Amino acid sequence: MTTSPAAPGRRRRAARATTSAAQAEPQRTTSTASAPEAPAPAAVTTPPDPSTARAVDARAADPATAAQAAATPPAIARTEPPTAQAVPVEAPSAQPPSAQPPSAPRPSTIAGAPPIGRIPVVDVSPVAEAGRFPAKAVVGEAFPVRATVFREGHDAVAATAVLVDPEGVVHMRAPMVDIAPGLDRYEARLVPDRTGLWTFHVEGWSDPYATWAHDAAIKVEAGIDVELMLAEGARLLARAADRTGEDAMSPHGAATLREAVEALRDTHRFPGERLAWALSPHVRQALAREPLRDQVSASPSYPLVVDRPLALAGAWYEMFPRSHGAQWDDRAQEWRSGTLRTAAEQLPRIASMGFDVVYLTPIHPIGLTNRKGRNNSLGALPGDPGSPYAIGSADGGHDAIEPSLGTFDDFDAFVARAREHGMEVALDIALQCSPDHPWVTEHPEWFTTRVDGSIAYAENPPKKYQDIYPLNFDNDPAGLYAEVRRVLQVWIDHGVTLFRVDNPHTKPLDFWQWLLADVARDHPEVIFLSEAFTRPAMMLTLGKVGFHQSYTYFTWRSTKAELGDYLQEVSGKQAAWMRPAFWPTTHDILPPYLQGAGGQAWAIRAVLAALGAPTWGIYSGYELLENVPRPGADEQIDNEKYEFRPRDWSLARHLGMADLIGKLNEIRRAHPALQQLRNLQVHPTSDDATLAFSRHLAAEHSPTGRASTVVVVVSLDPWNAREGVVELDLASFGLPANGPVNAHDVLRDEHYTWGAQVYVRIDPAERPAHVVVLEHP
Repeated sequence: MTTSPAAPGRRRRAARATTSAAQAEPQRTTSTASAPEAPAPAAVTTPPDPSTARAVDARAADPATAAQAAATPPAIARTEPPTAQAVPVEAPSAQPPSAQPPSAPRPSTIAGAPPIGRIPVVDVSPVAEAGRFPAKAVVGEAFPVRATVFREGHDAVAATAVLVDPEGVVHMRAPMVDIAPGLDRYEARLVPDRTGLWTFHVEGWSDPYATWAHDAAIKVEAGIDVELMLAEGARLLARAADRTGEDAMSPHGAATLREAVEALRDTHRFPGERLAWALSPHVRQALAREPLRDQVSASPSYPLVVDRPLALAGAWYEMFPRSHGAQWDDRAQEWRSGTLRTAAEQLPRIASMGFDVVYLTPIHPIGLTNRKGRNNSLGALPGDPGSPYAIGSADGGHDAIEPSLGTFDDFDAFVARAREHGMEVALDIALQCSPDHPWVTEHPEWFTTRVDGSIAYAENPPKKYQDIYPLNFDNDPAGLYAEVRRVLQVWIDHGVTLFRVDNPHTKPLDFWQWLLADVARDHPEVIFLSEAFTRPAMMLTLGKVGFHQSYTYFTWRSTKAELGDYLQEVSGKQAAWMRPAFWPTTHDILPPYLQGAGGQAWAIRAVLAALGAPTWGIYSGYELLENVPRPGADEQIDNEKYEFRPRDWSLARHLGMADLIGKLNEIRRAHPALQQLRNLQVHPTSDDATLAFSRHLAAEHSPTGRASTVVVVVSLDPWNAREGVVELDLASFGLPANGPVNAHDVLRDEHYTWGAQVYVRIDPAERPAHVVVLEHP
């Protein structure tokens, strides 16, 4: 049995000091907005020890509560199963912020519901179930916040999105833009700068300057109440200029307004000239930067978990380490397994293609009982290695390494070499066992026993997996939860920073919620990828309870309509909780589009995956166009799950796919817009097989300080040349609506001049797509 040199115990966690009240008080640009309160989770499932363990939803609590909870030592082992407890929802402050608070609080019409603010702020997003599940972002991501803000009558309103850091200090205030005139829907983008549990809220407010400017322009021109309107404007601008304390204007802004006040009061000038001073761009800009806000009303505060950038954007490479270096022994007439040492020899090649993550399928001991043979056959022949997903043998279980692969020293060397090449290591976690797993005899209560005393093996009728026992999480949740957490800690201690989780949708969601929160408190850098090809509700909720990324249905989307709709779906509302990972193939899936297809089809899918989502990945062998399916199945023949599969990598350069993959990853890294998720736009095209989409990042949100705009035009027809017209909304990129715009095709290093309508022709024999960077002045 190959195990870790020292079984790691649970580390004592250092208590984190809670933030003092003075530190936690958000800094505001106006004294009229009261601090909104974060909503408490509506209901949670307790972790294994309900008397001492931290709340599952602590990440959705306010920073001080989270810090206090994090200081509590873990108490995983226990004798009682998790129990559901209702957690009361605390109403936000009943005092609506306003310049002149009412003498008595307005009662709610519904018991327990907070009163609506003086300026109503409703339908804030991204918010799930009143803040029960935190929204997600990563460091440097410009994530959108929206709200509906309105008021009675005709006075102007405005809104501000506010981002508060984990210490409770306002990090940024972003003016919100009316994105749906007449519908009162506002949007702004916020950008966190470090990891942790943040909050955000929206402040709606009355805009007295905008109201006066609108009315004055009409009345002065019409000769109605001219002097009265100008006097009211002078008083308003004087009030704005004379603000003190936190709300005080900058000297330059105040001076600009005072000049306008003098002009408004100068009766020797014509009324139109006096008004023009007050409506000048200088005055408008000064008040846009430092607005005069009346009757400020804040929404509740909502939780936001901020992860490191790799949780959103990265390129993954999957490999079966046993295949790399595997050799046929003529003398013994059997295969010799590749090892972690021989697999490490592939790391320079993988890094040369620009990958960020090397993902290893399970490396644990493989069971002998009911071992599967080649192509999932029931009878394994001597020397067949079996499925690495049938975990466990006399050599150990999930915390051990298959002896034929090497030792923990070999694994540590693999991780170290990957880091030398700028890559991190992800490990496949499959929570299932072979009949030979030590848990079967040590903890039979962790499995489902049938009437005849046998343990039920895995089934997905009509498929049967006689070599795998599924786990039962209900008989002894305390013990099983604790053991899984311990296993993860073994691999984290050996340098694993990402886990690809096999079939998480077949395990209880409350288990995942507890486990992922517990790992996040100790190791916020660790990322979990959900391999759940299942119903949308389950996939989305897995993201809500803590999974950082998810496999998607991209693998089966192939037409223009399917792809266009799906790109917008995964980059839309659900992106706040479920970050998509696009994989053109996996070791389980060879989609119909690629079965028997040539290099043109494989190139098309690579472009779509690499540029359609910030995270993408390929399964080893994609470079070699392995396109032969097993008859009657959407997976490859001679599947690597059941046999050794050494490859001749020298063919990859000849086929050109490795070069294309490397170029795509280079483009992804060079252009910040491609490292974002919620900035995708699909563009109309005149050809049914030509798909066009773009990603745009405004200069104020870009790490380079320059706007980043990439337009992808790809033909979905791998056999024929296609041509048509692409319609671009250049104004949405901050460019002249009709052009001209300098366009650089970075895939082929070609330069064009583009306008709002662009003719394109794509011959798959020459190129799979146009990948065009639009140049901003």
